[in-house]
Amino acid sequence: MTVKEYGQFCGLARAMEVVGERWTLLIVRDLLLGPKRYTDLRNGLPNIPTNILAARLRRLEAHGVAVRRALPHPDRGVVYELTDHGRRLQPALTALGRWGARTMTEPRPGEITTTESRALSFHTAFRPEAAAGATLGYEIRMADVTFALSVAGDRLTVAHGPHPDPDLVIETRSGHPVLDLMRATLTPAEALAARSIAVEGPESLLTRFTEIFRL
Repeated sequence: MTVKEYGQFCGLARAMEVVGERWTLLIVRDLLLGPKRYTDLRNGLPNIPTNILAARLRRLEAHGVAVRRALPHPDRGVVYELTDHGRRLQPALTALGRWGARTMTEPRPGEITTTESRALSFHTAFRPEAAAGATLGYEIRMADVTFALSVAGDRLTVAHGPHPDPDLVIETRSGHPVLDLMRATLTPAEALAARSIAVEGPESLLTRFTEIFRL
């Protein structure tokens, strides 16, 4: 496999040789949520050509960023997952996502929002220093997907589906209120007054949410 080299003895140059090509970091983003079949990755990145996806996965495998693993019985098939080396990219992706989110307003024509990108947005917005000492569970219900957020001090876990024991349920009713809350363009009081969200649980935990999750 030919590696495009920058000719510089630099850590950033080395990193760009591995993950700097188009689509690669978005593949890593989706794998940070857990193992994925090839079809899962294809569905999560609907605009990627299949030959490019296959090539990027081969490159990630060749550099020890991802591996293929056969699913045990009774499941069938193969999944791709990040190695420990690959998972160390998460802080870099989080920082890049936070930097990029500051320029976002409304989706551009033709842009979509995937389940994976929404899940990673919570990691991007998570402020460990604000969550210090907290043990909280949030269930975020959107029109087509539900997320379970579990905060344990400076650690965050994001899963698809309902939270088993949420301290607060946030249900979106219109617009993008969760993103607006995290970007501080909407206050909890304004969101509740406009009925763009509904909550189940103490409203004070909605304010706590905006402290812990801030872009």
